[in-house]
Amino acid sequence: MHLFRKDTPALRPPRAWSNAGRAEAAPFGRSEAGGPEVSAFTLDNGLDVVVVPDHRAPVVTHMIWYRNGSADDPLGQSGIAHFLEHLMFKGTEKHPIGAFSKAVSGLGGQENAFTSYDYTAYFQRVARDHLETMMEFEADRMTGLVLEDSVVAPERDVVLEERRMRVETDPSAQLSEAMAASLFVHHPYGIPIIGWMHEIEGLNREHALDYYKRFYTPENAILVVAGDVTPDVVRRLADGTYGRVTPQGTRPTRLRAREPEPKALRRLAVEDPKVEQPTLQRLYLAPSCITARDGDCHALELLAEVLGGGSTSYLYRKLVMEQGIAVNAGAWYMGSAIDDTRFSVYAIPAEGVSLESLEEAVDRTLRRVPAEALDAEATERAKTRLVAETVYSSDSQSSLARIYGSALAIGETIEEVRRWPADIEGVTRDRLAAAAERYLTPARSVTGYLTKARDAA
Repeated sequence: MHLFRKDTPALRPPRAWSNAGRAEAAPFGRSEAGGPEVSAFTLDNGLDVVVVPDHRAPVVTHMIWYRNGSADDPLGQSGIAHFLEHLMFKGTEKHPIGAFSKAVSGLGGQENAFTSYDYTAYFQRVARDHLETMMEFEADRMTGLVLEDSVVAPERDVVLEERRMRVETDPSAQLSEAMAASLFVHHPYGIPIIGWMHEIEGLNREHALDYYKRFYTPENAILVVAGDVTPDVVRRLADGTYGRVTPQGTRPTRLRAREPEPKALRRLAVEDPKVEQPTLQRLYLAPSCITARDGDCHALELLAEVLGGGSTSYLYRKLVMEQGIAVNAGAWYMGSAIDDTRFSVYAIPAEGVSLESLEEAVDRTLRRVPAEALDAEATERAKTRLVAETVYSSDSQSSLARIYGSALAIGETIEEVRRWPADIEGVTRDRLAAAAERYLTPARSVTGYLTKARDAA
């Protein structure tokens, strides 16, 4: 089990899931990137189902996505979504602890789960003939989870140790947490997915069961099956397993505070003796693929690629190759989110270069983006790389399942996923320049320094 933090670097997310396919599986055709023919339908109990055919091998990836993540954690219970993900492996009335995992292993399959800000997902990869078995197990733990204090308390200790190992002993993780908390002053994206240590310590059986009963329902879930299957077979198996789960009637409401428009730049630093490599990080508050207007999401995706997508990118070329003041530099954009999200720029100084000097150079370089970085050749090169990633991901069964599941879980549509390559190709230089000028501004930013602590005098 692991926390899934970063955006899927290929097909990007959608906007409003439609129940138009209740009667028949709705085929959406092949994507512009040459992907498979995707079908979708909805069971009578509200469970949305997506089928992504891939007949190259008799294998399937079975994923169940829930429309809840750490940003839906109740106030004072940070980490409960991730904690419940752990507890979902603790058995049901029908299947004792370990039975599900033992079955997957015995069938030669693989399994895992992950929690993000906006969704939680569980998946198995098995031979095609065992798909129904996976559905039976997963449908059972959608409503049949049994939790006793004897298993809850030890698993909470596991999560606490996970936080100690991943955050408390890692200065870069501490900087990332501090920067997120500063960027999102009101929205729960500023709270770590794993939760704050003192709040994890207070999580208990009642918290987990309340959260489970609220979100783990068929109408709040998306089943994605990718592999050597047909829509008719998936429908029949899903009806006989998931279709027996009683719905609650309405999808749970997600209650989230809205992040106010930022007015002031923020700065922070983490110093630690364990730091070997100083780092400059910058976050900007930016719209996501759900909150963006006028195609800003696609412009920001392409802008991140132009600025920081590898050794031919603008930041790398200017700071590393031409000026020699950095050993690495880049940018990324987490567009797959329900609410406003983050655009990041980072750089690692060369030997003898201070972070202050590096930051001045980064700022000078960013100011020149509209005039210098957005020439036709660089833009077309970035488009080619992004679309190529889509094609490569379309060649992976598990990646396809993940792309469609994450997209639908935040409210995008299959059609938007299919259209993504064309939308990227359609981004113009003017849109890129406008996105840079609108969102890469000091008032929207948090700048972080990671430095090695000086020895005490």
